[in-house]
Order: sequence, then C-alpha cells, then structure tokens
Amino acid sequence: MAAVLPIELHHGLRLSGHPLWMDATRPQGLSFVSHAHGDHFARHRKIICSPATALLISHKVSRASLETHADRESFELHDLRLELRPAGHMLGSSQLVIDHLGDHQGRRIVYTGDFKLRASRTAEPADIIPCDVLIMECTFGKPHYRFPDLEALTSRLVQFIDQTTEDRAVPVLFAYQMGKGPEIAKLLDDLGYTVALASQVHTVVERYRELGVAFRRCEVMNGDNHYGKVLLLPPYLSRSPVLKRLTRRRTAMLSGWGMDADARYRYGADEVIPFSDHADFDELVSYVRQANPSQIYTLHGPPDFAAHLRSLGYKAQHLEPRSQLHLWDD
Repeated sequence: MAAVLPIELHHGLRLSGHPLWMDATRPQGLSFVSHAHGDHFARHRKIICSPATALLISHKVSRASLETHADRESFELHDLRLELRPAGHMLGSSQLVIDHLGDHQGRRIVYTGDFKLRASRTAEPADIIPCDVLIMECTFGKPHYRFPDLEALTSRLVQFIDQTTEDRAVPVLFAYQMGKGPEIAKLLDDLGYTVALASQVHTVVERYRELGVAFRRCEVMNGDNHYGKVLLLPPYLSRSPVLKRLTRRRTAMLSGWGMDADARYRYGADEVIPFSDHADFDELVSYVRQANPSQIYTLHGPPDFAAHLRSLGYKAQHLEPRSQLHLWDD
C-alpha cells in the first residue's frame, strides 16, 4: 500500500502536509493540545482543545486562539475528521481521534496524549478507542511500574498524615499544581481534612471550582500556624521560606516515580507515595488489547514497552525525537 499521511516527532507530533500538530511545544499555526500541563502547549496561533483545557490554559495563551470542541463532537479539518475523547489524565484531558477522509477513508488514528484508566475524582473517565493506528504515551512502560490501587494508596497517605499530626508535626505534601494537586486536594477534602494550599495550587483549584468540582475545606496557605492542617505545595517550593520556618514537619512526595527504589533519596522527602496521573504498565497493555490496533507507535517513555508489545504479537515501534514515519506503510 502506498504511503500517505506521513508523521514526524519533533517538539510535538505533526501530520506532514497538514497544518495540524499535536501537543507542539514550540509556537505553530495550529496544534491540538491534549491537556493543560505546560510541557504540552505553546502560544500557537490556533489551539484545538476541550473547553476545560481552554479555561485552564487561557491565562497563558490568547483567548482568541482557542477553538474548543466537546467530547465526542465530530468536526472536519481539510481532509480529516477529528474527534476529542476523554483521556482520564486530568480535568479536560483529551485524546484525538483522526479519521482520514481521502483515499484511505475508514483508517482510524488515535493519539492518546497522556492518559490513565484508573478512576479519578476530578478527571473525566478515559475512553478506550478501537483504531487502526495507535500513537500512545508510555511514560511508565516498564513492568515494575504497577501502581497500588487507590484504596491502598489512600490508606498509606492517611497513615502518613495522621501519624505526623499525632507527633505534633505538620504533614507537607508535594504534588504538581496542575492536575495532581487539585486531585489530591479533592481526595483529602472528601476525607474531611483541612488542606492549606500554596497560592499556585489554590489558583488552579479555583479554576476547577469554575468547572464544577466541589471543594469544601481547601484554603490558601496564610501565616505560619499550620498545625492540624495538611499543606499541599508544588515540588519546586520544597525549599521555600514558609517550610524552613516549620521546624516540625514531615514531607511526602506524591509521584508515580515512587515505585523506584531510590525515590526517597532522589526527592529528599521523608516518604514518596506513588500517586500518578499516568497509566501504569498494566493499563498501557490493557489499552492496547482493547483498542486492538494493527500498528502502534509509542512515545514519551522507554523503548522497552514497544519491544514488549512486539513480544505479544503486535506491530509496535518507539518514536524518538526527530522520528519520521509513514502511516499506512505495509
């Protein structure tokens, strides 16, 4: 079969010969933005995204550049039919479904962006989309990245908080302000804890409130009297003056990389609890089995995962930066 619709990976994915980029990290004329994490978008002339993502990134891009589409709303761009589907990664995160309307009508491409299949308090549940070509992120594509279930993780977090408080110290949690921060704040809020948020996290929580997520016991950090509360900060504030003034504190980093043996040493935290907003190894395999694509391209993770998929009988290739490939090549 003749090669059509070439694609390249270079500061984002691009459909060569089309204006469409996906998660481009340098300004382009047109890019799909899968979610609101800062390493997945730039100041593009036009951005295609979900309404929630548009609100979450609107303070960093021109509002006039935002073209929003609701989940499962089909729309056309040149000779492509596009559709956004939930990714489960964070509030508003989307996968992109691409149906080619030309000579190869009926061949479907799915770009997952960052995703997870586990339940979330703040993100829409992810769809698994049958397709011909699957372009998927595989951040945790090694077998030891099998995350404990939410009940076990929550139990571990509660034990850390309660034991720290009983010891007359302040529990300090580190989680990225966009996505995981509000997710953890919502979890603790639902459990009845009073959560004092760094202003950077509080700003995002306020946007989540605008999007319909309820928070009752979350407040912005103020002053130095934090006993009886849980502090939630982005990791880059781990050496902030407010923490230096807390002589009695214990810290926990919330990250999927907590599955690594050296995680506590690497983060300099008292504990690392593997809360993640990415799919773990088993979820990655589960998505592939259910989508059942004829061709898989992996990115943003270890090449080992594509090799594992090949061992399961799938046609899989890992994409490195500056990769070029031709979809529909047989």
